[in-house]
Amino acid sequence: MDWLIGAGVAVLLFLIVIGSQALPFIVLILGLGYLMFALTGKRQTLSAGSRETAISHAVHFDHIGGQDTAKRELMEALDFLRLRDKIKSLGIRPLRGILLTGPPGTGKTMMAKAAATYTDSAFVSASGSEFVEMYVGVGAQRVRELFKKARANAKKLGKDSAIIFIDEIDVVGGKRGAQNHQEYDQTLNQLLTEMDGMQTTQNPMILVIAATNRVDMLDSALLRPGRFDRQIKVDLPDKDGRLHILKIQTKDKPVDPSIDLEHIARETFGFSGAQLESLTNEAAIIALRQNSKVILQEYFRDAVDKVLMGEKTGRIPTHEELFRVAVHELGHAIASEQVRPNSVSHITIAPRGNALGFVRQIPESDSYLYTKEQLDQQIIVALGGAVAEEFIFGNRSTGAQSDFLQASRLAKTEVLCGLSRIGIVAEEHLPEAILDEEVRNILSEVENRTKEVLFSFAEQLRSFAEFVVKEESISGQAFREWLLSLKSDTMAVASGH
Repeated sequence: MDWLIGAGVAVLLFLIVIGSQALPFIVLILGLGYLMFALTGKRQTLSAGSRETAISHAVHFDHIGGQDTAKRELMEALDFLRLRDKIKSLGIRPLRGILLTGPPGTGKTMMAKAAATYTDSAFVSASGSEFVEMYVGVGAQRVRELFKKARANAKKLGKDSAIIFIDEIDVVGGKRGAQNHQEYDQTLNQLLTEMDGMQTTQNPMILVIAATNRVDMLDSALLRPGRFDRQIKVDLPDKDGRLHILKIQTKDKPVDPSIDLEHIARETFGFSGAQLESLTNEAAIIALRQNSKVILQEYFRDAVDKVLMGEKTGRIPTHEELFRVAVHELGHAIASEQVRPNSVSHITIAPRGNALGFVRQIPESDSYLYTKEQLDQQIIVALGGAVAEEFIFGNRSTGAQSDFLQASRLAKTEVLCGLSRIGIVAEEHLPEAILDEEVRNILSEVENRTKEVLFSFAEQLRSFAEFVVKEESISGQAFREWLLSLKSDTMAVASGH
């Protein structure tokens, strides 16, 4: 570059001395200089990008919350890369593959990156969809290139091990013959061949980590010993896990000192780690909109609604529709408080997503087993909205459609789990007509119980629904104060005062 500039200046001076027209040559020199500068800058940018990619997996297990059991299992499985001499002295065969299973958003990709940091390995990642091509042989070639790239990166970085992470492995690792496409089978066969050819004594050593939420779709050849030896469940976090994730996600955010993260953890039953990260981010966005320097508890409340239901829509229901929605949601809330006190967290009739209203409940605890009475209570809550509409308007609306579907699923669960009057059944041997009849019987009985639960509140429901329409949303505490005032009035009337 320097010699070219020098030569250009010399020729330019020569042209000026002999009196020749130098302007076209000046333009040419400037154009070539700009082009070479741009190309040099691009090469430097690409080089810098390559360096950043090489260290992009700097994620530690401490950055992952709510997965203590999965992290412990994974770290134990990874010790063969860190403690090779000890493993070899005990005659232990190192693992070749680890399969991470679980719902989306639970942190499987972060676990794989943390594994690379924990073992000080080179990290190469790919998605199962990247191997899918309509042309036979292309996917298999990409599998070979992936393993070559992992070894090359390890040598380039001076590391003696490399981790290959394949996300969505069910795309290429599905049962052979099921896709009816030769390319899928050839890609899977090549992956199996590469894993079989991984020598545990070679340097660098390769470990394959894969992730899927459909382990039932995988070919049995992938899951046999010597390939994916370990399956680690990366499940949805429990309450303590959600609290841990919330603490991690809010550590660098200006949250109000009075924030009750434990209450938020209770409210977010069923949230994945990704949803909790989105929750804290949405709460910060709401604080920005409100021009607040700190994130308040109410911002987290609104953020939970947004993550669950979506952003507020531009739909503007009529007053009559809003009143009906308020009655409907209060029906759910009253039923919930009657069968499980202190369970209502928030009531809103602000349209979000496809819902015109919503009652958010706080689970008493993270439950994984349910009795018939608990399932009946959930059906009562689901039917509470439609029953409240019937008390006030004398009819029902289409707003209860999803409630009826939920109630029907719960009733079907009772039947298939042997909790109904017909006793223990096998689903494959149960006639559809008998199943439908028993589901209808359960729903009819529980609907009558729901009417008994809501009957004493029917007269006062109308006035409080108008209050909800005016406020748009109320807290669970305000709702419980209204219920308490009704009970106080009832007791006063009963005592004759």
